[in-house]
Amino acid sequence: MPASTPSSSTPDRAQAYYHYALAHTYEEMVSVYGHSEYASKAIDEYKLALQNDPGSEELNAGLAELYFKTGHIRDAVQESQDIIKRDPNNLDARKLLGRIYLRSLGDTTAGTQSSDVLKLAIEQFSQITRLEPANIDDHLLLGRLYIINKDLAKAEQEFKAARQIDPTSEEALINLAYLYNEEGDNKRAVETLQSLPDDQRSSKLYAVLGYTYEQQKDYKSAITAYRKAVDLEKENLDAQRGLAQSLLGDNQIDAALEQYKQVADADPQDAQAYLRMSEIYRREGNFAQATESLKKADSLVQDSLEVPYNEALIDEAQGKFDDAISIMQNLLQKTEKPLANYSSSDRNNRSVFLERLGTLYREAGKNQLAIETFRKMLDLGDDSAERGYSQVIDSQREDKQWNQATQTAKDAVNALPKDRSMRLVLAGQLADNGQAEQGIEMAKAELKGGSEDRDVYLALSQIYARLRRWSEAEDALNKADALTTKSDDKQYDYFLRGSYYERQKKYEPAEEMFRKVLASDPRNAMALNYLGYMLADRGVRLDEALNYIKKAVQEEPQNGAYLDSLGWAYFKTGNYELAEENLRKAMDHIGTDPTVHDHMGEVYAKTGRLKLAAAQWERALEEWNRSLPADVESNDVARVQKQLESTKIKLAKQEGTATKE
Repeated sequence: MPASTPSSSTPDRAQAYYHYALAHTYEEMVSVYGHSEYASKAIDEYKLALQNDPGSEELNAGLAELYFKTGHIRDAVQESQDIIKRDPNNLDARKLLGRIYLRSLGDTTAGTQSSDVLKLAIEQFSQITRLEPANIDDHLLLGRLYIINKDLAKAEQEFKAARQIDPTSEEALINLAYLYNEEGDNKRAVETLQSLPDDQRSSKLYAVLGYTYEQQKDYKSAITAYRKAVDLEKENLDAQRGLAQSLLGDNQIDAALEQYKQVADADPQDAQAYLRMSEIYRREGNFAQATESLKKADSLVQDSLEVPYNEALIDEAQGKFDDAISIMQNLLQKTEKPLANYSSSDRNNRSVFLERLGTLYREAGKNQLAIETFRKMLDLGDDSAERGYSQVIDSQREDKQWNQATQTAKDAVNALPKDRSMRLVLAGQLADNGQAEQGIEMAKAELKGGSEDRDVYLALSQIYARLRRWSEAEDALNKADALTTKSDDKQYDYFLRGSYYERQKKYEPAEEMFRKVLASDPRNAMALNYLGYMLADRGVRLDEALNYIKKAVQEEPQNGAYLDSLGWAYFKTGNYELAEENLRKAMDHIGTDPTVHDHMGEVYAKTGRLKLAAAQWERALEEWNRSLPADVESNDVARVQKQLESTKIKLAKQEGTATKE
């Protein structure tokens, strides 16, 4: 039946309805059969309907919706925009435009186009919330769009508007908490989530609460929240993953491993679970299992950067530095681009890879290569540059390049004028190199009277400690401690205090401090090593000392200082073979440390190899002569000089006796 031509002034609604009905039928046929010709016929019928009733917003909206459903996006946009021009308050047209922009936003890549589409979506949903102010979902969606647009203040307004509509809305609470986490205000995020009574909290909310605690490194609270999330919904694998990660952060290694195993059993395609399992096995020294888990992860992902990176860590933990170095070199070569072409993620990866390669060079005793590698981080800017400068300075200090380290610190301050941490590093360098008061004043200048002063007081405390100004060191540490709120930071304060006491030979309070650290973190390698070495060096409770140091070495098997402690503890127990073995390993890592050579000299002397003992003590004295005053104990130098002279006399007598014979 041919369509009749309507009068220019009078709509023929009967004919319009007839064509609308046909259009609707064809739409349903598209849904059932999926044939494109039915879509074309539906569009044609809508157009005929509109010829008979051109002023019908319902028909215009229907045609726009059909355009959208059938992929005629440009036509859908044009039709919707035409409706809005005629009727700015047409909610259906604005919702359709909003949906189109949301879908387009998901299809576009980052850049100008994406930014333009985001602004168009925000514009439509701003109007939608105006026209439909009581719809909570509209406010939540608009708030999320504002977050993507980095307009956090407006995002907060929308989430709060959603809460005003429904104060018990879990989605509104979760979105607000996410916003506060983005702003770094984790405390406010926790308060927001906890505003909902316990009996109204879902598994999802507890999981977000766990994540929020995790961001604060409050792992124990995170574990509690994640456990509640899992108790409420056994299938919530995201919560279980969060629980496993928080257990790992809290050094509950075995419990974390069990959770990751459960995640892997529930989702055998979860490569991250196998990666984390590999990490745990590596930390426990179970390298075969670590490698096996890594292979499972590798089979689930393509071109993964994490898999070879973790393979390098396993090699490093076994002392296979050449293999680990080769892997990291390949990773860097594979991911290298012109500097301008690096995305934020690319820059971060390159920074991590360079830092690991530099660390491997340093552990392998190739300090100059380490310095050259760390310097490549400087071009990446921001945090990467700061870490790069810090690593260069540490490497130069380890190589006893004191003047070069100070110059690098000055370069860092000039290159990163807003970076307070580098100014504090320079202050420490100046104090170490005979400009104590200048360094102290430079550090004090960073005090602002707020919570951020904690780091400054810690830096001042360590400067005073290296100058052996103990009362001032403790006073600065007390001020830092008063500003300390996080558990991990408290542990570090205890550790520093313990090291100060030990250096002053106040052994009982020193032990008390180290035990406080271990009460909160039984696997804290620094505290385990320091406590064990302190006991072994004095020859007391040797079995206990040896146990502490073994645990420290298990945590960091290639740490030269810990291997030295282990060798010295074995020496004290009379096990000279194991003492020598571990001291040799220590020298492979920290060959410029005079204490290691002193200890090896003792082993050689005790086992009758006096020439070797003399050579080690001469090397110890040589390294002490190259060291900073803060790193030298005059009593140790005097003792070694006396032992060396005595040994040379014995050797001379032996040679004299041999000549007579």
